[in-house]
Amino acid sequence: MDPKTPPVLALTGPITPDHVAGLADDVRALLAAGDGGVVVCDVSGLGPPGLAVVDLLARLQLAARRAGGRIRLRAPDPALRALLHLVGLPVEVEGEVEEGEPALGVEVEVEPGEAAV
Repeated sequence: MDPKTPPVLALTGPITPDHVAGLADDVRALLAAGDGGVVVCDVSGLGPPGLAVVDLLARLQLAARRAGGRIRLRAPDPALRALLHLVGLPVEVEGEVEEGEPALGVEVEVEPGEAAV
């Protein structure tokens, strides 16, 4: 696996409590095998978002953070993104700039007299 390409974990529904522990183990194993600290979770196959999906993503994110990494979502449904925002679960989305980071190719304006950072 190319070290610059994060591993991808395809998530499919329906989500049951039995699947959650196994998927958390998968995230930890992928983080241990890679060196980028990120696991991309392809959520396009999850189906309609609900609390079971939110619970799954929260647990996967917690497992990743405990392993020193993070998850990033690929192809989230707009309804899932809205639900994650509503419950206050901050999750990175593939292809989006992280909050507080300027987009590539964007120059941050500096006032005259200020030191460049």
